[in-house]
Amino acid sequence: MEQLFCLELLLGKEKVEKLQKAFVVVIGIGAVGSYATEALARSGIHHLRLVDFDTIKPTNFNRHLLAIAPNLGKLKAEAAKERIAQINPHCQVDVVNSFAAEETMAQITEGKPDLVIDAVDSLNPKVQILAYCHEKKIPVISSMGAALRMNIFSLKAGDLFKTTGCPLARYVRSRLRRRGIQKGIFCIYSDTPVSEEPIQQTRILNEEQDNARGRRRHKLGSTPTVTGAFGLAVAHHALLYLAGDLKLP
Repeated sequence: MEQLFCLELLLGKEKVEKLQKAFVVVIGIGAVGSYATEALARSGIHHLRLVDFDTIKPTNFNRHLLAIAPNLGKLKAEAAKERIAQINPHCQVDVVNSFAAEETMAQITEGKPDLVIDAVDSLNPKVQILAYCHEKKIPVISSMGAALRMNIFSLKAGDLFKTTGCPLARYVRSRLRRRGIQKGIFCIYSDTPVSEEPIQQTRILNEEQDNARGRRRHKLGSTPTVTGAFGLAVAHHALLYLAGDLKLP
C-alpha cells in the first residue's frame, strides 16, 4: 500500500503486515484517545473499535484533535470514524457509544482484540477496564494523567506499579491492589509531580453531561501539546507491541 511506504522503509514489510492484521480497541476518544486513534489509523491498523459515549463540546477545542466547528455536538467516536475513513479507508471501524464499565467490557472486547488502549480519565471506569483486561489476559496500554502538566519531556513508559509523580496512577494502583493486582499494567505517565487540585486550574462548568453515571466532572487545566504527546506516546508503544518489538508486562 503506497500510503504505508515510508513506514515500511523504517519497519520493514513483515512488521507493517502485522499492523495491517491488527485489531485494537480504543476506550476513550478524548484528547489523548483522539491522537492515539489517528496515529493507529495512519499506521495501517486493520480493525479499530472506538468506545466513547461523549460528544464534542466547546471546552474540547484547546486539545481535542476532532474538535472543529462542523463536529460540535457530534459523538466523538462517530467523528473519529468519519476522519479515519478519509485517512485509511481500508480500516474497519466499529463504534461503541456506551459507558465502559465491568458490565460492558465483554461487549467492548468481543472478537479477541490484539490490544486494548485505555484513554479514559475517570478513576472508576479506568480501574474496571484495567482489572478486566488483566483478569482476562488481554494486552492493555493505559494513559495516566495528562492534565495539569507543562513539561512535555517528562513522559515515561512502564509498569503502573513502578510509576512516580502521577496522582491518578497512585489512585489506580491502590484500587487495583484491593482486587489483588500487584503488577502487569503497562502505562504512559509523567513523573513530574503536580498539585493534585489547584483551585485556579480546576472548575466545574455548566455543561450537560452525556451520561448520567458518575459524579459531576471537573475541568482541569491542559494544553494541546502535552495531551497530544500522551496520545502519540500511547500509539507509539502500541505499534511497537503489535509489530513485535515490545513486550508488555
